[in-house]
Amino acid sequence: MSTVLTGIKPTGRVHIGNYIAAIKPALEIAKNRDNTALYFIADYHGLTFIQNRDEFNDLSYGIAATWLALGLDPEQVVFYRQSDVPEIFELSWILACMAPKGLMNRAHAYKAIADKNEQLGVDTDTGVNIGLFTYPILMAADILLFQTDQVPVGKDQIQHVEIARDLAEAFNRIYGDTFKLPNYIVDEQTAVIPGLDGRKMSKSYNNTIPLFETADSLKKLVSKIKTDSTPPNEPKDPEASNVFLLYKEFAADAQIEVMRERYRSGISWGEAKQELYQVMNAFLEGPRDKYNRYMADRDQIDDILRDGARKARAVAQPLLEQVKYRLGRYR
Repeated sequence: MSTVLTGIKPTGRVHIGNYIAAIKPALEIAKNRDNTALYFIADYHGLTFIQNRDEFNDLSYGIAATWLALGLDPEQVVFYRQSDVPEIFELSWILACMAPKGLMNRAHAYKAIADKNEQLGVDTDTGVNIGLFTYPILMAADILLFQTDQVPVGKDQIQHVEIARDLAEAFNRIYGDTFKLPNYIVDEQTAVIPGLDGRKMSKSYNNTIPLFETADSLKKLVSKIKTDSTPPNEPKDPEASNVFLLYKEFAADAQIEVMRERYRSGISWGEAKQELYQVMNAFLEGPRDKYNRYMADRDQIDDILRDGARKARAVAQPLLEQVKYRLGRYR
């Protein structure tokens, strides 16, 4: 039995890129009954960027509603809100005392801001709060507290799992074998998901397709996807097309083969985008309705997350007690 942990930070509306790269493969993991699967809303991670009460609240509920709308079964997994498990934050302080500052200096999120500030000629730490600086330590606590075996991540997140291993090894070396050393899972098949302008789909580029847009809005956004100037009836390479790349993520195998042949025999970009809209909307229509119903009934979300937190704490509390015993907290 392998323990697999996945969290999503509520720092913006969930978009198609989030779904394809993170949510879709994580939902596949939940189907494997050989795994103990934990899914959480990383709301306190979001505080490093979101410090508006209403926005923070809406985005946190939005992540929860997204998971549920897309089929996550809270009866089959442990599904919780990070802030409902106080043991995570107690362990985070303990791990912080094991963490060299130099290691945090090299963490990607901090280093990216520090490097940008250096280029701008301002103080290195401009715009950096301590939460952002120590973000990898809190993430290590998220992982280690549940004796996680595997963490599905994108390539840009591998470092966080490696830092969790470093901190676990430091604790184990000083106080004895306590934490499992987690491994990361990277889906090498997942391509970079293109946004409307052809660059990687990202909130920072303002080129995303939000996952639960209305049908009309989705159609307008799909029509804005950047394409090349190949004439309508000319053959096109499906594998070089951003429209086709997205189409493959939502269409059935038979539909994909038909569309591949239409590309090779000649299809206009307008037709290709219309076909993409049709398969995306057909796939998202049911989840969109569920999402809206969950967001209109947040008490139901709270009930689900509270139940998940009880399950999570039943795992977390005994391990934290063991950690504190090894620290000398109890005689």
